[in-house]
Amino acid sequence: MLDRRRFFRRVGRSLLGAGAAFHFAPAFGWLAVSSKSDPHRDVSRPGRLGNPEMTMLDDMRLDPRVRKAMSGMPAGDPAALLPQVSLSSSYEDCLQWVAAMETLHNEQDSAMLATMPDFSDVTTEKRTIVSDEGDEIDLFIERPKEAVGVLPCVVHIHGGGMAFTTAMAAGATRWRKTLVQQGLVVVAVEFRNSGGELGNHPFPAGLDDCATAIQWVNKNRSVLNISSLVVAGESGGGNLAVAVAIKANVEGWVDVIDGVYAMAPMILGFYTSVPNELLSWRENEGYQGTREVMRAMTRVYDPKDEHEKNPMAWPFHARQDVLKGLPPHIIINYEMDLIRDDGAVFARNLQAAGVAAISRTVTGAPHVAEIALPDLMPELVDDTVGSIVGFATKLARS
Repeated sequence: MLDRRRFFRRVGRSLLGAGAAFHFAPAFGWLAVSSKSDPHRDVSRPGRLGNPEMTMLDDMRLDPRVRKAMSGMPAGDPAALLPQVSLSSSYEDCLQWVAAMETLHNEQDSAMLATMPDFSDVTTEKRTIVSDEGDEIDLFIERPKEAVGVLPCVVHIHGGGMAFTTAMAAGATRWRKTLVQQGLVVVAVEFRNSGGELGNHPFPAGLDDCATAIQWVNKNRSVLNISSLVVAGESGGGNLAVAVAIKANVEGWVDVIDGVYAMAPMILGFYTSVPNELLSWRENEGYQGTREVMRAMTRVYDPKDEHEKNPMAWPFHARQDVLKGLPPHIIINYEMDLIRDDGAVFARNLQAAGVAAISRTVTGAPHVAEIALPDLMPELVDDTVGSIVGFATKLARS
């Protein structure tokens, strides 16, 4: 009887002898394996797995509206103006990249402000709280102007790789107010970034700020008139939303969090490599991000490379005993995103630990399209907003 290795070798030779052929599928640039005897068993490799020269605009999976909008942009790539970083760039060089990225982000804010909808039906209150260590944290509490009765609450943690931008950026502001218009109270946290204009505050400063904010919201449920507390964030904010739940679980106060909603969570730091199961790091590299850029943000968050496997810094590495007992999670991933598979694999890890968790991937969408391209993909905005509202409403405490 053949052992497994000899069996697969023999099968492989048989397939090649039967006339298997390699070719490029022109519309996608994907390397494909086809069998002349059974064309229904063709296997294709998406994105840069099949064509290392593929760009996002060339990839036919991309939503046509996004391709049209990006193709119509002025010549020149704004990202080309950023300082160049490598896998071995120093901490100081990475800080310079973050500062330049934040400047570019701020310049783009003016365009988003010009298309900002009317949110006159949303009220905003700024509240400054102080942590046990004496750090001041600004909160922006937003609710429907005509709010009546108890409402579900979302604590929102903005994106930016835990490294740059603020809670008052145009994209984050529009997203929060859109949620509020659908009947939520939203509390935004101005946490300390690991770089940029708010100062250089590596892990765990930002995470600690988010934990303080969530505990404050929980203690003030009756004052805020809220029925549930869901922590939500995108990209770097998705990391912090998941990480703060893990922190709460480890420290014994996880019961204050009713649910976690993470969009494209940046839950894996790049140090030297990524797990082989994360094919999106190969499939979509260079579309919107690179390993060099991810390394820069990782170095700024963890300057001395001390926390590579710390689940509070990088939740992807959380063990089952750390995940067990977490509140329900919903994780949204994006097909064209470098970190798409991180969230999908993490959702499986949550499920294996007995946590109620689901993950879905948005076909053809780039990184957090709901916030980056709200007018281009309005049905996606409606769908995700409805999902968050339904999630927070279902988790309301009696």
